[in-house]
Amino acid sequence: MFFVRPLLALFIAQVFKIIIYGWKNKGFDFRRLVGAGGMPSSHATLTVALTTQIGKNVGIDEPVFAVALVFTMVVLYDAAGVRRAAGKQAAILNTIMSEVMAHQKIKEARLKELLGHTPFEVLVGVILGFIVGWW
Repeated sequence: MFFVRPLLALFIAQVFKIIIYGWKNKGFDFRRLVGAGGMPSSHATLTVALTTQIGKNVGIDEPVFAVALVFTMVVLYDAAGVRRAAGKQAAILNTIMSEVMAHQKIKEARLKELLGHTPFEVLVGVILGFIVGWW
């Protein structure tokens, strides 16, 4: 039971990514089902669903809840902070690569830019995770 709801929350978040991407870009990309980044944060959804379920079923005074909460806080920080910064760096390096490619022939290797999440994407993931975890 503790494993099923967080995985369900993760799946729901990934399906929402496909729908939201399709709505914004006028075309579905099913690679979003397994891709990082985007709306909502599936990392936030997964960890918050697990933490919520533990808090609801085991209690918030138990050590396992504290471990889950700290784990969730680290994942949320990483999703909105470290990985988002890495994505911004990838975007800048890709721009530099495009400018270099326009002037001379070298092998181009594009970096993945959609690594992290905006704070809003993380917040939506938190809300979705809480709903699925509580339900």
